[in-house]
Amino acid sequence: MSANVEPAAPEPTQAAESTESAEPTGSAEPTTGGRAARAQEGDGGPQPYGLPGKPLARGPFLFGLVGGLGVLTAIAIAQMVVASLSTIILVVVAMFLAVGLNPAVEALQRRGLARRGAISIVFAGVIVAFALFGLAVVPPVSQQLSEFVAAVPTYVTELGKNPTLHQLDSEYQILAQLKTFVTSTLGPSLASGIMGAGLVVLNGVYTTVTLLVLMLYFLGSLQTIKDYLLKLVPASRRTRTRAISEQILSGIGGYVAGNVLISVIAGFLTWIFLSVAGVQYALALALVVALTDLIPLVGATIGAVLVTGVALLQSVPAGIACAVFFVVYQQVENYFIYPRVMKRSVDVAPAVTVIAALFGGALLGIVGALLAIPVAAAIALIVREVVLPRQDHA
Repeated sequence: MSANVEPAAPEPTQAAESTESAEPTGSAEPTTGGRAARAQEGDGGPQPYGLPGKPLARGPFLFGLVGGLGVLTAIAIAQMVVASLSTIILVVVAMFLAVGLNPAVEALQRRGLARRGAISIVFAGVIVAFALFGLAVVPPVSQQLSEFVAAVPTYVTELGKNPTLHQLDSEYQILAQLKTFVTSTLGPSLASGIMGAGLVVLNGVYTTVTLLVLMLYFLGSLQTIKDYLLKLVPASRRTRTRAISEQILSGIGGYVAGNVLISVIAGFLTWIFLSVAGVQYALALALVVALTDLIPLVGATIGAVLVTGVALLQSVPAGIACAVFFVVYQQVENYFIYPRVMKRSVDVAPAVTVIAALFGGALLGIVGALLAIPVAAAIALIVREVVLPRQDHA
């Protein structure tokens, strides 16, 4: 029986498993040379430079490189902003004036005028105001300058006849040294100063024209700009954002209109008083008061000091009368005119107004002081309508 026993056949399962396990091992290419050969013979064609290495996404070199490029980009952007700061301020002021003049345009629209006609009337009024200011200020300044230049020889002659000066000149040669100073130092300095003053005037004219043109464009496309910016807001919040933005723009417009009205009142009353008091150049000085009164906090004081000083140069009683007038008027303006004019424009606490004007003046000078109060009102409105309700429901 043992001779007829056949040897046991191998189990088919084990043979299949060994075959399956052997196939991947035989077909695998673990070496770099095998991958390179396969890449060179693949569908993409030969690659003479081989396969790329490991990505540098997590390497320290790429991390430092990206960080350094980010720092350089931030520095470049900061330098660009600093270099174009004057242009940015000009655009912001033009937009601010456009928003401030928009209530006047809308008031004319409510009377039946088309928007283009209303904008033309308002813009013409602004041009006329600039022209009147120039006509009132430039002639007195040029007249005073020409009178001073014409009186210089008389002053020199009177100084030469002075016995004390004549004695000092014989001892120290003061007139000779003065002549040398005028010809060698003062003359070139005056020439360069005149050139610089001319450039300043040209720059001022260019800035004014650019400001007026930008204001006209912003005033004409204000509604389009608002609609475009609102499209950037999610649709679910667009209605609320529109309401808040309209209230902010209404407050800014009311502030600008109210501030201009207060300045006009100050200039008009100053012109009447100076005319009655007999002070020369009453209209020009009144315009100076109206212009400086636009500056928050210190503007009225600056105008009062300037006009009082000019009046003192003419006569002491006129200077004292001007000082008394401005002290009384500023009390009336602060406690009677300002609250009634501004009650429908901006809603800002007095302490916040002072702090905002101080910060705005420190950052951007007079322009910052002008923009600070409506910006503070806008921030207060956003905090009251957005931040505080979220805190109440948190």
